Amino acid sequence: MPLKLDLQFFAGSEEKTEKATPKKRQDERKKGKVAKSQDINTAFLLLFCFTILFISGTFMKDNMMALFRHSFTEYIHWNVSVNSVHQVLVESSVEMAKLLAPIMAIAIVAGLAANFTQIGFLFTTEPLKMDLKKIDPIQGAKKVFSARALVELVKSLLKIVFIGAITFLVIWIYKDDMMMLAFKTAENAIGFFGEITIIMGISAAIALLFLSVFDYTYQKYDFEKNIKMSKKDVKDEHKNMEGDPQIKSKIKEKQRDMATQRMMSEVPAADVVITNPTHYAIAVKYDEAKASAPYIVAKGAGQIALKIKEVAKSNEVVTVENRPLARSLYEVIEIGDVIPEEFYQAVAEILAYVYRLEKKI
Repeated sequence: MPLKLDLQFFAGSEEKTEKATPKKRQDERKKGKVAKSQDINTAFLLLFCFTILFISGTFMKDNMMALFRHSFTEYIHWNVSVNSVHQVLVESSVEMAKLLAPIMAIAIVAGLAANFTQIGFLFTTEPLKMDLKKIDPIQGAKKVFSARALVELVKSLLKIVFIGAITFLVIWIYKDDMMMLAFKTAENAIGFFGEITIIMGISAAIALLFLSVFDYTYQKYDFEKNIKMSKKDVKDEHKNMEGDPQIKSKIKEKQRDMATQRMMSEVPAADVVITNPTHYAIAVKYDEAKASAPYIVAKGAGQIALKIKEVAKSNEVVTVENRPLARSLYEVIEIGDVIPEEFYQAVAEILAYVYRLEKKI
């Protein structure tokens, strides 16, 4: 019994009950895994394409009629040769390209707009990489008999029912006009069928867009469920983000070394170094252009204090011993700070001594 309980506890601890962290979401996005409904893409594509057909239908009809007219009045009289066939092919291709260019362009815009609306800008090649798991028959069978497959089936049936009903309704509304097609010219009949087709297409696109709202809601729910993390996953990610303790220690040590080097580079510009012979060293500078009172350019204790004194000596910076002042300044002030008001008198006397010593006054 205790073993069984322990196993149950272990299994329960691995359940993915936690919402995905921002890093997890970012990693999934880099792999191209996002909440997206393909129905929105299809609806946008249909809506944009049928709209451009409605707008440019007359232009396309006129160009198509001109191409046929030219074919049966000019091309039919040409002698068949390599040059003539080549010319016919080139001219026909150019005219067809003119007809299809608006549709192709709007299809590209629709695809980009649909994806940008759902997931924003995302470019990744991860989904194109070879993955043997995608052809695993066991995983494939699991997908076929999964809850997601059932949802997709229901969704497909709803699309068939909705679009079929819309198509039937449009045909039923225009059934009387269809009965009279025998009394219309070919041009008018083609125009009528074109109009009916556009009405059907736009109506189907709107219906699909309506259904895609529910599909997107489900896709988002399913995506959030799939990227959930266990408590252990969250802890491991947090640990990895913090980094290995040894590496962090080395980074901090490197940062301290760099800060010390920067501080030592300021010592030669100091006016005086106040010391507590072996324990503390405080480098002080007075520059009216930078501060209204003397300020600290370097400070240190132990080995760093010795290093400050060595740098000061090699650069002929005056060193003054004042144990109480050195200790007090070290404890209450940081590098770059101006001298506190209670130390003005003591520091001023030292600076005056230094200036006299260097014959600056």
